Amino acid sequence: MTGTTGVRGISAPTPAGPRRSRLGWNLLGLLVFVTAGFPVYWMLNTAFKPAKDAIDPDPSLLPTGLTLANFQRALDVADFWGPVGRSLVVSLAVVVIGVVVGMLAALAISRFAFRGRKVVIVGVLAVQMVPLVAMIIPVFLLLNDLNQYDRLSGLIITYLTFILPFTVWTLRGFIVNIPRELEEAAMVDGCSRTGAFVRVVFPLLAPGLVATSVYGFIQAWNEYLYALMLMSQQNQTATVWLANFTTKHGTEYAPMMAGSTMMAVPIVVLFLLVQRKMAAGLTAGAVKG
Repeated sequence: MTGTTGVRGISAPTPAGPRRSRLGWNLLGLLVFVTAGFPVYWMLNTAFKPAKDAIDPDPSLLPTGLTLANFQRALDVADFWGPVGRSLVVSLAVVVIGVVVGMLAALAISRFAFRGRKVVIVGVLAVQMVPLVAMIIPVFLLLNDLNQYDRLSGLIITYLTFILPFTVWTLRGFIVNIPRELEEAAMVDGCSRTGAFVRVVFPLLAPGLVATSVYGFIQAWNEYLYALMLMSQQNQTATVWLANFTTKHGTEYAPMMAGSTMMAVPIVVLFLLVQRKMAAGLTAGAVKG
């Protein structure tokens, strides 16, 4: 029985206002879903349609024919597994190093009082405000002097410069939300400071670590500009590999979308594996700090 019960047990009708409000929010959510999901749908639609249909001036929203020829073409046009393997190495290295260093830095900022602490916090925010394109020439000159140009290690160092600030700032928010009393209670029971962190803080910090790890992986995996400028064609990453479909004769859109679909598979698999932890992490650090 819907509605509220009156004095004599008569059901009062539910006001129409809340129903309209709920319907409006549902329609807004549907609009956002369609807007965000349509590019993904169009990528998949183009990847599986015949190549001639991909350049049709009057394309169909629904697939007219399915084919796997575009995926075979994408694998044949240039080396695919080499760039993908290099992108995986770079992305995983950035995630591991970024999370470890970022967690230690966030812990120091959140738990210890030292001179210049506020300056460090402001510096972390200021670094994120610098446009990445403005640092290309300085980064190129620096890596060239360090003999790191056209090396995966140089690309990893470069990615860490703009992923670490976000990691530090985000993990700081998670650590601030963990009460100090939990660590102090563990230390009273005989744990060292390190033991209290490992046994108490680290498990509570796991959702935040997952959320920041996924962000760092996606940023490193999808980055194009620095990978194009700092790596040669022999050491290109997966995003730069997609440029092989643009030639002087035009762009092969269907194989390009097939290649983009294959590149999206690692991101989708990673998200499906950690979606629960990531959802908890995105909300856990948003209360204070």
